[in-house]
Amino acid sequence: MQTIGPEIAIVGGGVVGLCCAIALLDRGYSVSVFERGTDYNAASWGNAGHIAVEQVEPLASPAAICSVPKRLFGAGGALALPPSMAAYWLPFAARMVAASTPAKFAAGTAALTPLLAGAMPAWRDLVGMLGTPDLLRQTGHIVVWDTPVSARAGRDRWARTAIGTARIADAGPDLLHRLGFLADPVGGAIRFIGSGQIADLRTLAMALEAAVAARGGRIVREAARLTQDAGRIAVVGHAFDRVLVTAGVRSRALLEPLGYRVPMIAERGYHIRARADGWPADLPPVVFEDRSMIVTRYAGCVQAASFVEFGDPDGAPDPRKWDRLEHHVRSLGLPIEGPFDRWMGARPTLPDYLPAIGRSTRHANLAYAFGHHHLGLTLAPVTAMLVAAMLAGDTPAVPLAPFDLDRFARKGPRA
Repeated sequence: MQTIGPEIAIVGGGVVGLCCAIALLDRGYSVSVFERGTDYNAASWGNAGHIAVEQVEPLASPAAICSVPKRLFGAGGALALPPSMAAYWLPFAARMVAASTPAKFAAGTAALTPLLAGAMPAWRDLVGMLGTPDLLRQTGHIVVWDTPVSARAGRDRWARTAIGTARIADAGPDLLHRLGFLADPVGGAIRFIGSGQIADLRTLAMALEAAVAARGGRIVREAARLTQDAGRIAVVGHAFDRVLVTAGVRSRALLEPLGYRVPMIAERGYHIRARADGWPADLPPVVFEDRSMIVTRYAGCVQAASFVEFGDPDGAPDPRKWDRLEHHVRSLGLPIEGPFDRWMGARPTLPDYLPAIGRSTRHANLAYAFGHHHLGLTLAPVTAMLVAAMLAGDTPAVPLAPFDLDRFARKGPRA
């Protein structure tokens, strides 16, 4: 495909960056994606594979703040605040509390609702364009509780929760029969309809990179360094008309030296993977809500994932998290046998749990799309559509004002 438009450097080749590259190439831009990693080990390719259209309520909420004590790792929960990383999470926690008022929570929900409403249609369009429709499984997901008491509380909580375009159905006898491999009968279960899953994240990564190359784009295997000159941002050693930062958790280190306030933290998640021989091939993702764990079957493996650990993106992983995941697998009687591959990756999370999508008001040629926390995979194609429209001078289908990075330039606790 011939590109004749402005030359754009995309800094960060995760799922958001690659989707943006394809959308911009399809509009005639010349695109180079700077991505040093070649092992597909970033959060984009290690997540739960869940297209979470139901998560329209931001995680910065009054309920989340009130639930912190019982969610802590030391109390058996999935939230970890390592004392050794307090310098990272204490300032973030102060900002998150400030962003969790009822009014701000309502505003965040209003902002995310149209964004997530476009997520599944955008994914359908993307896999169709890639020629890989089987990568998207639109079979929903299952939520399971250990006991009838927690099931009643969980059902009530979901009944009060805004879930966007998704729907909830009770688990019928057939579904409960399919979960018969569990060591104990489930206390209760529901099925979400309208959500989905990516069948294999590595295959998705390679398909996206191939689509970039097929359109004349470049994948540059080096780390980009940014500098500013005369009101513009440049990639050191290269000449581009525009720069789009999609570097996930690394976006903070790229932009703060240029004068931007990016109060983002690494929200570290853990997973274990093993051969999928014993896991039903057609079972959608299963969320074990009492254990804050999601189990996903991919093409050649099954994965159990959990934990929200706030801290240093480059800090050493905590083996206790993997040990607990393996304990959950054994105690639930899941048909997953080791040896397990272990992974830890960092979600890019801003304190109000909204992404940063927009154009700089200080540097005319700079744009950004990062900070999607748990929704990076879900929102990648729709984010790309919005970014491409914005850079072309068109009106994006979803208002981008709530996602402007300047929302953090006002007074408040510094991170």
